[in-house]
Amino acid sequence: MAPRRPTGAGAFPKPVEPRSTRTIDPDTLYAALDLGTNSCRMLIAQPKGNQFHVVDSFAKSVQLGAGLESSGRLSRAAMARTVHALGICQSKLEKHKVSHMRLVATEACRRASNAAEFIATVRREVGLPLEIIKPEEEARLAVISCAPLVSTKTEQLLVVDIGGGSTELVWIDLTRVPKVDRPRAIMRLHAGFTPKDGSPFPAARVVDWISVPWGVATLREQFDDVRNDAARFALMSWFFEENLVNFAPYASEQKREGFQIIGTSGTVTTVAASHLGLRRYDRNRVDGLRMTSDQIDAVIRSYLTLGPEGRRTDPRIGRDRHTLIMSGSAILQALLRVWPTDRLSVADRGLREGLLYAQMSADGVLDDGPY
Repeated sequence: MAPRRPTGAGAFPKPVEPRSTRTIDPDTLYAALDLGTNSCRMLIAQPKGNQFHVVDSFAKSVQLGAGLESSGRLSRAAMARTVHALGICQSKLEKHKVSHMRLVATEACRRASNAAEFIATVRREVGLPLEIIKPEEEARLAVISCAPLVSTKTEQLLVVDIGGGSTELVWIDLTRVPKVDRPRAIMRLHAGFTPKDGSPFPAARVVDWISVPWGVATLREQFDDVRNDAARFALMSWFFEENLVNFAPYASEQKREGFQIIGTSGTVTTVAASHLGLRRYDRNRVDGLRMTSDQIDAVIRSYLTLGPEGRRTDPRIGRDRHTLIMSGSAILQALLRVWPTDRLSVADRGLREGLLYAQMSADGVLDDGPY
């Protein structure tokens, strides 16, 4: 089955720096920073119609959560790496004179016993006001960032955000929403998973959501003592599935027709790039790509055949991803074992985009209209 992309996929957002040298009014700029267990990422963007245009960006692997699983604390080295990266982010915010911003930290800081000390250090040394958000908000922001990829034919939607320290799953029922309004109904979830009474708009119903405290970094660390590559992969996959039993949709079989999974993470985009044979990553080809369970399984099997050394040198995976790709693939395989689908949409977007949309929507600076 040939890969398919829905019309308009990749149109929101457009993370391409402008070639123009025109002056940008700093009052129109918004920033979103996502400090996760493994990476520090930031976008600076400007509203444009019902979308936004990215003016500047930053992404770096800081491994903030390295050793957290065993010690329960953020290490000095990890904090130092992260503070340095945040200093670069601060310089970009000052350069563009950004006044609207939201800078958040997720699972590593939720779990670390010295997180408050780290947040205080960041404010003192870099001047950035980091806030630790709850798992529900993290899940909600990931969901709304993916709204443009929702098919109008979708009746049951599963959004999966595989992070470094946790994995968020949100199951959404769209059967009561008119087909043409389904992407917009997902966007409206920025106000919360429970619809407000008296809303004139048809609501997407959140059946259940869960934040599993295992992501690509923490799951890998949990099974780091297993030396056999294939055995470690199988253990990680079955262990992750055991953590899904309290997720309501786990108990019932899902029909493939009218069912869509949207996956947002470095794991999913890397698997998509490998499927396409990309030696150099191309967001325009990856974001919005649809894959089947069989296609994803073929890529994962090829990773296992390569082995650790082969994955390290495979240009499709990349040097910064090769140590984490199998734990992420184990999570992905567990999900597709439970809910096989012919329509997994790959999303090169996530928490940062959700943060930007939520800020802009709250300020009323985005146009209303179809995607």
